[in-house]
Amino acid sequence: MSTRILLVVTNVDRYASDPSHPTGLWLSELTHAYDIFAEHGFEQTIASPTGGRSPLEPRSLKFPSYGRSARAWHGEPARMALLEDTASPERIDSADYDAIYFTGGHAVMFDFPGSEGLQRITREIFERGGVVGAVCHGYCGLLDTRLSDGSHLVSGRNLTGFSWREEVLAGVDGLVPYNVEELMKERGARYSKALLPFVSNTVVDGRLVTGQNPGSAKETATRVAELL
Repeated sequence: MSTRILLVVTNVDRYASDPSHPTGLWLSELTHAYDIFAEHGFEQTIASPTGGRSPLEPRSLKFPSYGRSARAWHGEPARMALLEDTASPERIDSADYDAIYFTGGHAVMFDFPGSEGLQRITREIFERGGVVGAVCHGYCGLLDTRLSDGSHLVSGRNLTGFSWREEVLAGVDGLVPYNVEELMKERGARYSKALLPFVSNTVVDGRLVTGQNPGSAKETATRVAELL
């Protein structure tokens, strides 16, 4: 059997704090991972908290994030169609997957943490010996995931993700619903970040692989592929 990966994207298209500000999936964080996993021959399924459409973050369609990988996906109708009909957690049997990989974009801050279905899938994959990966804001999907013993999956583990400093520099610190960096620390995670903002930084702790920002997407997916 081939290796199978579940890629998770958002369903949210607006900031709840200010609906006039659009948001969504940061496209390159999906496409870089998808390309790398495809090169390894892995089977991939795209899921989201509620299933159905995953909107795109407008800022991810601009330089410098809108590179060759994102442009190729955006220009391919068959690929874009994958984001119109993503699978819901209820349709997913975690036993079919060797890894779960959370993509980012500020939108995920609103719908990843509260998804009990995604928490279940993540817990089952991890406890069965699978790999859990997340890039940028994707680690919001790990905030409330608990293991069977009741402990947080991230407790005592080294990880990274979009930092508060990067939120400030991105000009959205007044729009985001919480400081995920601080919440991760409260859950016992050993959070770290690169010395400079927006540079590639990936942290591997056993079967947990996390990347700090959009620039970390390639490195993070590569490390997940290496573990698989």
